[in-house]
Amino acid sequence: MKSTGIVRRIDEMGRIVLPAELRRTMDISDRETMEIFTDGSAIILKKYTPACIFCDSGRTVSLFKGKNICARCLRQLRESPADAEEEPPESV
Repeated sequence: MKSTGIVRRIDEMGRIVLPAELRRTMDISDRETMEIFTDGSAIILKKYTPACIFCDSGRTVSLFKGKNICARCLRQLRESPADAEEEPPESV
């Protein structure tokens, strides 16, 4: 991890400001969604990239019934036969 030498206070609402220079350097635009991770005592911010709920791929992801799914997995779901409910065996 590289230190930037930047120190910021957290305001009374729990917010912290990322300096414009850092946002430009990291290509972070206004209103961009950030993902928050922790690693021991460190807090890590990362630009959010939607990933497929099945294969975790970040390529060609779209929203399908409220879930992120990649084109490949969506195609596989559409090609696979629907799981039919098994009927109970007939009594003799």
